[in-house]
Amino acid sequence: MSFLTTLASAFKGGGGARVPVSRGFVSPWAAAFDGGLPGRRPFDYAREVAEAYLANPVAQRAVRIVAEGVGGAPIACADARLAQLIACSCGSQPLPEVLAAQLALHGNAYVQIVKDGAGLPIELYPLRPERVQVVAGEDGWPAAYRYILADRTIALPLEDEDGWPEVIHLKGFHPSDDHYGAGCLAAAAPAVAIHNAASEWNRALLANAARPSGALVLGGGDAGGLTGEQFERLKAELHSAFQGHGNAGRPMLLEGGLDWKAMSLSPADMDFATLKAAAARDIALAFGVPPMLLGLPGDNTYANYREANRALWRLTLLPLAAKILNGLHAGLADWFAEGPTVDLDRVPALAEDREKLWAQVSGASFLTDLEKRELLGLAKMENRQ
Repeated sequence: MSFLTTLASAFKGGGGARVPVSRGFVSPWAAAFDGGLPGRRPFDYAREVAEAYLANPVAQRAVRIVAEGVGGAPIACADARLAQLIACSCGSQPLPEVLAAQLALHGNAYVQIVKDGAGLPIELYPLRPERVQVVAGEDGWPAAYRYILADRTIALPLEDEDGWPEVIHLKGFHPSDDHYGAGCLAAAAPAVAIHNAASEWNRALLANAARPSGALVLGGGDAGGLTGEQFERLKAELHSAFQGHGNAGRPMLLEGGLDWKAMSLSPADMDFATLKAAAARDIALAFGVPPMLLGLPGDNTYANYREANRALWRLTLLPLAAKILNGLHAGLADWFAEGPTVDLDRVPALAEDREKLWAQVSGASFLTDLEKRELLGLAKMENRQ
């Protein structure tokens, strides 16, 4: 089997139809999230963003914690020009914050390098990831990008005429896609749907006086029942005068042998509250945020808030920040020899860890002062000066 045939088989859509492979082939972005699971709807980025980030408080807060944490991380950079490029803001958000949010939600982030007349980068501009398509060459590697805006398509080459990079592609790992990464939102989408459904259930219950409805029972002596006109009038009166939170507690006057039988929620019906809390924890887990930082009740995974904050930085923010900074430096390596890093000494959440390290190194009598400074990273900082 040829390589092109193998590549075409790797990019089959959910319906099983083969995607023709030729020069200019566009890898199907949806295949990076669908997974072909039976009974599961294909991932739609615009729909899931509307349901999660714009309509779900847990998902939005989790994304904001991750994005704002990465955007506010102290960055150490030896080159002042590179530090200025990374510090440029996209509107009111720092560039690392925008890229972190795009990686968390979409799994891909694209940065266009804007150059001056001398070919030097003067700005890094993030592109909307859902509008970008990877154009693969005959060898299967990305050959260019397409930016689709409404009915317009803008071609973005990998390199300009002088061979300088044009676009930096950052992506999360996806085990079954060669060109696109998988974001956290795809994994959190089922939990978001459950959490939203539970919230809608709760809202509907509140609209009915915060308790389930009851039943009107006609007395057994009246075998004739209600006429159609009586039934419609009774239903209209109940709807206008007794339903809704504004009518909660209003007494009901019944006539004609009618009796009101109240109903209560069974233990099974009350499980929606537990289900909602479990879905909220799944959302936090998908985005790598300790549930304690989101104020979720009943979570005792961490001993205190400070420990949860330290875990957030160690397990989520620092790896994501390193991915973004290393990816930016890889795309800008032709202009800048040394890349940026997160200055751990200036991260408040890690101050206790740093204090323990300093105490351990200071107490090591078998090390020289120069070796101690090297372990603490001070010698490298002096060499930069």
